Amino acid sequence: MRSAFSHIKAHFKWYSLIFLVIVSLILRFVVFREDRKGIMTVAFLDIGQGDSIFIESPTGVQVIVDGGPAKNLMKEIPHVLPFYDRHIDMIVVTNPDKDHYEGFIGFLKKYSVDVILEPGTTNPSETYTTLENEIKDLHIPKVIARKGELVDLGGGVYLEIIFPDRDVSGLTANDGSLVMKLVYGETRVMLQGDSTAKIEEYLVSKGEDLDADILKTGHHGSKTSTTGTYVEAVSPEWAVISAGFGNSYGHPHKETLDTLNKEKIKILGTYDLGRIIFKSDGKQFVLKK
Repeated sequence: MRSAFSHIKAHFKWYSLIFLVIVSLILRFVVFREDRKGIMTVAFLDIGQGDSIFIESPTGVQVIVDGGPAKNLMKEIPHVLPFYDRHIDMIVVTNPDKDHYEGFIGFLKKYSVDVILEPGTTNPSETYTTLENEIKDLHIPKVIARKGELVDLGGGVYLEIIFPDRDVSGLTANDGSLVMKLVYGETRVMLQGDSTAKIEEYLVSKGEDLDADILKTGHHGSKTSTTGTYVEAVSPEWAVISAGFGNSYGHPHKETLDTLNKEKIKILGTYDLGRIIFKSDGKQFVLKK
């Protein structure tokens, strides 16, 4: 009886393995074949006091810019990814402050990632070291971003690196934040992590093309970012502020709101609206209700 049971058990294991492989292949095919009808998705996730932005190109390439604090990213991901999709093409850490990367620690245990993009700033904290060790153990390649580089996301969508334009390992996390422009046809989004007023003014003085439809405001709406001259240069229709409801920092600050209101820019905050999702066909953005 034991040998017969063992024989049946062994066959069951093989059949189970074959079944799982077939299901995995089917799900990968489904993900690849999903028709996005030329639409790019940009979702500013509701992760509390931090940043996390999900991007999906019309060809299905998926990127997450920043992982937010704690384990909040894992609560948000099911709202933008189907349960069977456990792969992300690239994650971006705009700066090594906990509210931009901590969520990736748990995320990497559940999802596969092809590459990591970062500015080159560092953090000696134990939590950041945990993330670095996780990346190393998983053998995920890291790329240090530099001005002028274009990251092709497929279907005509790309990320243009605007800053850093140098080695920023000696700068503060905020001053060294990665600044990028997401481009699809005639539509654009400025993404800047916690980039400060000093860097904003520097980019304006260098004559950078900063024009965009959507501005993800620097440092969660803090008065240390979003200067008047920078906002004028970006000239967005919408400003998105990623911050936690009732946060202890008082974000967004009145000064930032006053600057945006002066330019008659529509202000959208995750602290007020939760998850904010835009769709683009390459000609215009539509705010998903």
